[in-house]
Amino acid sequence: MAKQLTGTAKFQIPGGQATPAPPVGTALGKFGVNLGQFVQAFNDKTREANGMMIPVVVNVYNDRSFDFITKSPPAAVLLKKSANIAKGSGVPNKDKVGKVTRAQLEEIANTKMEDLNASDLDSAVQMIAGTARSMGLEVEG
Repeated sequence: MAKQLTGTAKFQIPGGQATPAPPVGTALGKFGVNLGQFVQAFNDKTREANGMMIPVVVNVYNDRSFDFITKSPPAAVLLKKSANIAKGSGVPNKDKVGKVTRAQLEEIANTKMEDLNASDLDSAVQMIAGTARSMGLEVEG
C-alpha cells in the first residue's frame, strides 16, 4: 500500500541547531513523528548554515515517516548579514540604517534564485532590492 500524506508543517529554525523543543516539537508532535530522528536529519543537512534561519517544509505520512525540504534563508536575513546590521529600520522611508551594493544584491539573488518567482537574475535582483528598501537600506549602483 502506498504512503498517504497525513499532514504538512512549515516553520523556520536555525541551521544545524534544531532541538525537539518548540517550534519543532509543537509542529511535528501532533503527527507522532520521531522528533529525535527529524532533528538529527535536519542538523546533518543544514550544518553548514551555522545558525542562520532556514525555512523547512515537512511532509508527514500515515506510517509516521516524513521527508522535508529546506528552503534558502529569508531575503531579510541575508540582507541584514550583508549590511552588518542587527535589524531593519522602523521608519524605512525616513531612517536609513545601512547600504548594500548591486554586487551584494546579485549574490543574495543567486542564493535565493530557486525559491524566487523570477525568470532571470535581473528581476530577482529587483525583488531583493525592494526588500532592502523596505528594511531601510540604501541600494547603491
